[in-house]
Amino acid sequence: MASFLVGLIGAGIGPSLSPPLHEREAAHHGLPYVYRLLDTDRLGLDVGGLVRTARRFGFDGLNITHPCKQSVIPHLDELSPDARMLGAVNTVLFDGERAVGHNTDWTGFAESFARGLPEAPTHRVVQLGAGGAGAAVAHAMLTMGADLVTIVDVDPVRARALAEKLAGRFGAERACHAIASELPELLAAADGLVHATPTGMAHHPGMPLPAGLLHPGLWVADIVYRPLETELLRQARALGCRTLDGGGMVVFQAAHAFRLFTGREPDAERMLAHLTELLAV
Repeated sequence: MASFLVGLIGAGIGPSLSPPLHEREAAHHGLPYVYRLLDTDRLGLDVGGLVRTARRFGFDGLNITHPCKQSVIPHLDELSPDARMLGAVNTVLFDGERAVGHNTDWTGFAESFARGLPEAPTHRVVQLGAGGAGAAVAHAMLTMGADLVTIVDVDPVRARALAEKLAGRFGAERACHAIASELPELLAAADGLVHATPTGMAHHPGMPLPAGLLHPGLWVADIVYRPLETELLRQARALGCRTLDGGGMVVFQAAHAFRLFTGREPDAERMLAHLTELLAV
């Protein structure tokens, strides 16, 4: 029987639930499956060094998280069409001597959004974050039919670059960028807010924007899953906003990565139940 050795590369990933999430699903398939955390901070290696080391030590694949989803690309031999289009990788398969990058973030978010915020209006969507996860999430929103996604990032150059790529892919009228000072006006007219930065994670507590900019007419989606209720979502729910936490995205992207790693069909409902159990501990 085939066995699998998989890892996660990122910074400050100690709280990640990816190892038990993958290993529990593998156990249901009767698969020997080991999932290891490869933290750039703890190991003192950059993403390229960790990819090379993982390949040398016989890993079958890797997941990639913040802040390595874009910086990993020069260290790969090939990209899937999705990863190439998005300029971001969250899954790497070792195929013989080749390291092939994939992106399951965008499909994971799309599936989570369709499940958690059905029929939410998406005429005007504001997104915070233009990094690797932001590229995937914005692509998902536009693929699902959002009329206009406005990208805001602490780095205006990065926001502009992502907006231009999206505009080239979906049309100039469907993606644009803005600066943080424009958020009051943007959010007052928006249907929804997507948060795609690390703010709110265990290692990055706090709010990504002033709470006073939220209003009951917004839906709010966060990609952070630990904690599941970020300060942003807590404030939004208190106002009566419809909200979507990051749990669905982490499960669905993990399920899609599991399929790539093993060739087996994961049970996403079972993995959602596993996540609920793991977060309760």
